[in-house]
Amino acid sequence: MKKLSRILVSVISLLILLTTVVGAATPYATYTYSSSEFVLNSPAAYVPDRIVDSNYIGLSTPLGDPRDLFVAPDQTVYIADATNNRIVCMDRYFKLQFEISKFNNEQGVPDTLSEPSGVFVNDKYIYVCDSNNNRIIMFTRDGEFHKVIPAPVSALFDEGAIYKPVACAVDEYGRLFIVSSTTYQGIIVMSEDGGFHGFIGATQVQISALEILWRNFQTKEQREYSSKYVSTEFNNISIDKDNFIYVTTSSISESAQQATIKSKDGTNAPVKKLNASGADVMRRNGFFAPHGEVKVSQSTLDPITGPSKIVDAAVGPEGTWSIIDEKRSKVYTYDKDGSLLFIFGDGGVQFGNIDSVKAIAYQGSNILLLDKGMDKKSITVYRRTEYGDLLLGALEHQNNRIYDVAIDDWTAILKHNNNYDAAYIGIGKALYRGGQYEEAMEYYRYAYETENYSLAYQEIRKEFLAKWIVPVILGIVAIFVLIGKFFGYAAKINKKAQLKVGRKSLKEEMLYPFHLIFHPFDGFWDLKHEKRGSVRSAFLILVITIASFAYQAVGTGYIFNPKDNGGLSIIMTAVSILMPLFLWCIANWCLTTLFEGEGSFKDIFVASCYALTPLPLLTIPAVLLSNVLTFNEGQIITLLSAISFVWMGALIFVGMMVTHDYSMFKSILTSIGTIVGAVFIMFLAVLFTSLLAKMVSFVSSIIVEINYRM
Repeated sequence: MKKLSRILVSVISLLILLTTVVGAATPYATYTYSSSEFVLNSPAAYVPDRIVDSNYIGLSTPLGDPRDLFVAPDQTVYIADATNNRIVCMDRYFKLQFEISKFNNEQGVPDTLSEPSGVFVNDKYIYVCDSNNNRIIMFTRDGEFHKVIPAPVSALFDEGAIYKPVACAVDEYGRLFIVSSTTYQGIIVMSEDGGFHGFIGATQVQISALEILWRNFQTKEQREYSSKYVSTEFNNISIDKDNFIYVTTSSISESAQQATIKSKDGTNAPVKKLNASGADVMRRNGFFAPHGEVKVSQSTLDPITGPSKIVDAAVGPEGTWSIIDEKRSKVYTYDKDGSLLFIFGDGGVQFGNIDSVKAIAYQGSNILLLDKGMDKKSITVYRRTEYGDLLLGALEHQNNRIYDVAIDDWTAILKHNNNYDAAYIGIGKALYRGGQYEEAMEYYRYAYETENYSLAYQEIRKEFLAKWIVPVILGIVAIFVLIGKFFGYAAKINKKAQLKVGRKSLKEEMLYPFHLIFHPFDGFWDLKHEKRGSVRSAFLILVITIASFAYQAVGTGYIFNPKDNGGLSIIMTAVSILMPLFLWCIANWCLTTLFEGEGSFKDIFVASCYALTPLPLLTIPAVLLSNVLTFNEGQIITLLSAISFVWMGALIFVGMMVTHDYSMFKSILTSIGTIVGAVFIMFLAVLFTSLLAKMVSFVSSIIVEINYRM
């Protein structure tokens, strides 16, 4: 009964503590960057100019199911109209030139298209994805039949596989890159004579370790009947002047796509840039990867939830490229580094809004959007504004290394929008290439651009080291000598304290951790049985640990902490350390009391606090290094942090084993049980807090009702 009462008292005390903390704690501020906020804060780069519908084009039969839009090098426009089994060919002013629907094939037999879904045009030919006929047909630029490219034949296709081309692109060497809606192996590469060259760009399949383990225990028959893991299919394709392929897909799961928005991992990206061998070479150097919308939760600015559904991409001037989000009817445009430049478009019935966007194409300084909505099947022409011209001019001068003019362009853009990060980065790059590194760093700071900031800082550091290399080396040697002297002094004091009878001084107790962390088994034994530590020194170590993490929040270099984590919060820093520590101590005390542990709560607390020593010991040097290291050298800081936590975990494990006089196996079991117990206590705390909040709300409602009736 005495043990159970002690456990009950400890749990109730912890619940009261956690209730206070949960009710008072305020989370850190987070840095958000949504497309909706970007649109509101930026001038329009493109504005709607006109709507091109069937009457405008001059079609006798209205557009039925337009699936693709393409602009040829001479700015003539082509639409794949699936329902009417035709390709609509227009001049640059959207007036009908001719339609491709019926033709005589190579045998001279009358033939027709059947639900064409894609079209590509170069200087010589028109390539039509005749989807339902499972073929690609080449026509001359005058619309005359040229040849049929048959379905590819290869053992790489699955048995019974269906070839259904829905989009294609052709490079300057005549190679065809084909998207087949029923093919998951990747983009089909073939020649104009039908020769199959292979697949490129297949999306990597993600299988969890648990699924792999489970399949190892399945029989052959079970594996055949279980679900197959296949790559996702692409839905559209574009090609730039350098023969790089832009492919899009909308079949990636929302959870997988959302998880890679911040990580910038291209594995589950909805748009990729592929080279000739199929490797993804897209740069993703912006704040977020080019996924379209990045703020995917519901808000007043964007009530639609979930990541974007990307259905097409188009290549623009000066390395820019755009994607369209079918879910939000928006266009997202990026530069060659993957940084977001501007966004426009929206759903609705107002002029310029898109009901259901299907395809995008550039026509000179205009952007064309294909709308296949229920009520309007048309092309919406967006005209580039003066602000858009200014932005493209800045990119042109930057790409051509005319940096003085580029700085003027970016400065003019900032007059339109002083929150435009791309302008600050552009000015920073121009200054960096001009050797003005400190000025470049200042502009990079405005845009939180840490990678380029690091490059500029690296040049300044080189100049500094070239002047002061000898004093720097001597200073480093002096630091290591002082550290060695300090550890020698600590060892001397600890050796004297070992022979001292009675209570140790605070200095002796505070120097003892430098012996304990290197000799944990003897150290924790003496800590408990020889009284080498006390509660006061344990609290002091705990305070130093909290202070070191507080210093980390405010003292970490800009490169590794550009947004300051929302500012310093001593309360949150203390809670983040005290809560897990007290959860561990109380759960361990409760568990070991029932399993013949020899340590009291005081022993557990003191040993746990002394085990925290590696954290401040390595955190403070890591913070100091963060102010002199570059972005690419950040692994050193990560390594120091990892070592400190692993070291601390090993010390806590050894400390509990020695404190309770457990065997290795029993110590492992109690450690696992302690973690489970801490989670259970947290669950009870949350449940208790929720019930308490409901009780307070109920009582307050009764009081309000009584006051109202009186």
